[in-house]
Amino acid sequence: MCRFLAYSGTPVFLDQLLVRPETSLISQSLAAREAKTVVNGDGCGVGWYGEREEPGIYRGILPAWSDANLTSLCGQIRSRLFVAHVRSATSGEVSTANCHPFSAGRHLFMHNGQVGGYDRHRRRVDALIPDALYPLRKGTSDSEAIFLTALGHGLDADPVEAMRATLSSILAACGPEPEPLRFAAVHCDGETLYAYRWASDGRPPSLYWRIEGEGIVVASEPCDQNCGTWGLVPPGSVLAIGPGRATRLTPFDVTVPAREAAVA
Repeated sequence: MCRFLAYSGTPVFLDQLLVRPETSLISQSLAAREAKTVVNGDGCGVGWYGEREEPGIYRGILPAWSDANLTSLCGQIRSRLFVAHVRSATSGEVSTANCHPFSAGRHLFMHNGQVGGYDRHRRRVDALIPDALYPLRKGTSDSEAIFLTALGHGLDADPVEAMRATLSSILAACGPEPEPLRFAAVHCDGETLYAYRWASDGRPPSLYWRIEGEGIVVASEPCDQNCGTWGLVPPGSVLAIGPGRATRLTPFDVTVPAREAAVA
């Protein structure tokens, strides 16, 4: 499983959250405390919003703990809304194209989890991506397929409903008895940050949040030793964080479309 962190609020330098804390995200890339895989060394990335509508992005295949360029960027970039990810690959080889976050226009997306049995179902899942968006498919991961499918389901208009429809369609594409789909993810559109925690088997990856100065942080696991100040995002929910720390926690339930009974 991967580790990630996202922030929304008054602009801060990225290193304040990604580098300096004792158990920062970069530290977690080498020694995660709440992940099945302790080491998350299959690449890393950050995405941030500045003065333009479209976000900046940096991704690389070096482990975060040894990527000097990442550390340098974090010390120079200040942003009101940013995301960061360290990868432990469950699908797709180690390549820049498979590193998170993924971007398209004003959107950023990153994911911790998996589409169960994705290697067997990849062709059917990829077929859910609209033809007009398929040229954006650069890698081979299930996470990128989720993102592009969600764009096709109307991520611009209704992000939560688009994500719900995406997961439902993927489960349907994986057959009558799909393996677990586990989904802790963050989507940003330049204004609002959406943090999801859901799993088809009721065992979603961990996801925490807390107030950080004049902003809010969402993370796979606490990035400091004072874990008591962090709240757990409940399973089956989405936390939306808008400008001015405006937050809204709502249920996020995904259903699989009914299948027709087999004809004898």
